[in-house]
Amino acid sequence: MFNGSTIHGLRGTSRLRHPVEIPLLVTCILLAVVIYVLWIALMTWLILVPEPTGAGAQLRDLILEAPDSSITQLLLAAPALPLILWVLRALMYAQMRAQSVQMSPTQFPEGYRMVVEAAQQFGLRRVPDAYVTLGNGVINAFASGHGFRRFIVVHSDLFEVGGSARDPEALRFIISHEVGHHAAGHTSLWRVVIMNLMGNIPLLGMALSRAQEYTADNHGYAIAPRGTAGAMGLISAGKYLGAQVNTHALADRATREKGLWLHLVNWGSTHPVNTWRAHALRDRSRPGRIMIRPRESTAWFPPTHPAGSDWSDIWPTPAQVLERLDSTRPLVPAEEQFGRYPGVTYQVPRDQLRWASPVPVPAAPAGFQPSGYGFHGYSASAGTQAPGGAAPSQGTTPAPGSTAQPGGNPGNIQPGPEGSV
Repeated sequence: MFNGSTIHGLRGTSRLRHPVEIPLLVTCILLAVVIYVLWIALMTWLILVPEPTGAGAQLRDLILEAPDSSITQLLLAAPALPLILWVLRALMYAQMRAQSVQMSPTQFPEGYRMVVEAAQQFGLRRVPDAYVTLGNGVINAFASGHGFRRFIVVHSDLFEVGGSARDPEALRFIISHEVGHHAAGHTSLWRVVIMNLMGNIPLLGMALSRAQEYTADNHGYAIAPRGTAGAMGLISAGKYLGAQVNTHALADRATREKGLWLHLVNWGSTHPVNTWRAHALRDRSRPGRIMIRPRESTAWFPPTHPAGSDWSDIWPTPAQVLERLDSTRPLVPAEEQFGRYPGVTYQVPRDQLRWASPVPVPAAPAGFQPSGYGFHGYSASAGTQAPGGAAPSQGTTPAPGSTAQPGGNPGNIQPGPEGSV
């Protein structure tokens, strides 16, 4: 339940675990024990007191005479939940073995190597099975198990990004994320039982699930830091448009999009919302947020557009936006705005585009021709001050004209020391 059958002892790879995961898990375990104790007490009362009076009679009628109610179903399913989940996991594993394509040294060997290398680095005692299943347009991957067996499944539409024509590091990040679920003990039967029980408890169960996802993201980052931008682009905009997603713009919105409704969306989600997740992967100096959005002071760049929570009277008019569109351009131009495709050669590297400043710069004069990674006369190097942007500050905030990226090579601005998200 804690170390995922690794060689690292009971606590597993604790340096990669989100700091609130274990406290939330312990809370959930204690609450689950209370639920089962109450269930035993209730069943004992129903047997020993067959004809109660008053409120007891009403409670007995509610439980026994309304078999379709959620309360009755929960009471009936609670003791059998471990067995039900064991059977469902057995069927899922059998389905993968019967229907999907298994990675091996001779079938999808590059993807399989990513699985094996992640298992080795995280200290797993055995290499989990790995399968590619038909995605039918779904971008997803997941980790599960049955008994002592562990496996990961990657949908075909996601697995396609692993080719050299697209983004192998993004696939490496996602595979390492899924293997990280195994290393952190998230796929054990008893952990899954706890998660299913707590899924009916407002806020608590979903908070634990989001903490587990941050833990898995830490595992992905530990092996493939250069895959973070590709992974966030992929899950936010898909396998074609993902290469055009600016990671800084996505991460900074986590600090500016605010309000109760936005927090309710996050609180009801099993995964951190994409903006918060991108913010956590970019800034490695602090853990990812579970309940409350990151502070606006942690944004790296000035805003380029009003947030959805801002008053509507400050939103620009169409004429104002058109004027800005005509007078500015992205710092790093993209040859193809609507996605990147295999078999096509692009001059601008993916990461140069995804880690560029999101602040627009003045448009080139009429008749000006682009060349290389930027436009003649405008610098796209680290440290460039974008017109109208803020100067770089102390700490991990880069200059708005930079192309800073976590895990980048020397010369790029680093976001800070590695730590728990």
